[in-house]
Amino acid sequence: MHTREEKLQAFGRLLDVLDQLRAKCPWDRKQTFESLRPNTIEEAFELSDALMNHDKKNICKELGDVLMHVLFYAKIGSETDDFDMADVCNMQADKLIFRHPHIYHPSQVGAPEPKPLPYGEQQEEQREFAQAKTSEQVLQNWEQIKLREKDGNKSVLSGVPRSLPTLIKAYRIQDKARNVGFDWQRREDVWQKVHEELSELEAELAKEDKENSTRELGDFLFSVINAARLYKLNPDNALEHTNQKFISRFNYIEQHSIKAGKPLTDMSLEEMDKLWNEAKQYEKN
Repeated sequence: MHTREEKLQAFGRLLDVLDQLRAKCPWDRKQTFESLRPNTIEEAFELSDALMNHDKKNICKELGDVLMHVLFYAKIGSETDDFDMADVCNMQADKLIFRHPHIYHPSQVGAPEPKPLPYGEQQEEQREFAQAKTSEQVLQNWEQIKLREKDGNKSVLSGVPRSLPTLIKAYRIQDKARNVGFDWQRREDVWQKVHEELSELEAELAKEDKENSTRELGDFLFSVINAARLYKLNPDNALEHTNQKFISRFNYIEQHSIKAGKPLTDMSLEEMDKLWNEAKQYEKN
């Protein structure tokens, strides 16, 4: 692996390349915060795909694409004298130091001595959080510390981005509420809520009431996500694995229909079910 000096040189090289592109490339020169946003979202999803596939080569490549966007936004910010990459890095470092009093608070023996924080007057208030020893204690302190930050979140749930995909948003909402003590005392108790929500959904579906059925479907999905969280399962990852499994099995059916010269629309459900089961068996071998 590379030395710290080599890493800094590589970072500086990328900054130089971006400066040159911004000055000389017609496409790069015309980009704005708004125009780059869709590309950034796409790059984040491409990184997500590589992470799910444990594709180390593409993880490295996609991280570079995401990093380029971070640098690009900072470059645009510097052109209006609002902020630059140093501000981004320093603000992030300050935030991490403030949120980790169990590492950086002066009461900790051998604590590093970072430069004073812009909200250093609040540091003494953090003494109560400085004794965290486990990851669970750190998470419980996290939301309370964020609420004390200068320019931090005004409420526990205000830190959940509105544009998050709904499944991930539900998980984050529940997780943030848990960090301040709003959670089931026994995880087993969540199943009663799941069954209750399912019964309410079935009742509305039987009435063919679309509006209420939609509402109850949301409640049911929210309760299932809650159950997954309590059992330390990631529902987004779980659903994506199932998506990929379905795609693989359906592709198997489609490939066999092509070989047989018989379109999927001409195949019976029984024929497709047989191929589906073959695909399942193939996965096990």
